[in-house]
Amino acid sequence: MHAKVERIIHKILTVVEIALAVLTLVVLVGNLGVEIYNIVFCGQLPTTEDFLHNILAVAVGLEFVRMLVDMTPANILEVLTVAIARHIIISHEDPLGLLVGIVCLAGIFAVRRFLIRHKDMQVELSKAD
Repeated sequence: MHAKVERIIHKILTVVEIALAVLTLVVLVGNLGVEIYNIVFCGQLPTTEDFLHNILAVAVGLEFVRMLVDMTPANILEVLTVAIARHIIISHEDPLGLLVGIVCLAGIFAVRRFLIRHKDMQVELSKAD
């Protein structure tokens, strides 16, 4: 009986995660459409900073959707990598903030290199293609 309840809960959680991923994807595509519409039809050219902010937010969101659909260590590390890289590119913090971001990226690469077996990472990355 206990195993049956666990399977039902797991199925419900999977459906909710997929629904959340679909909803997030719809919002992201909508935001991208609004950005394109403003550029093409309204003639509103965003500043480079605003454009990068919006487009990289969509990129992080798409990686997040991919992580929700297939939650593996490789996907989680990719989401973190993209999010931190976006923060480093967009933010105009003091040099210490940039250094912390770079150290975080180095930490993610170290985790990927030394704590996740190479064979497991290759299997996960081949499934993503």
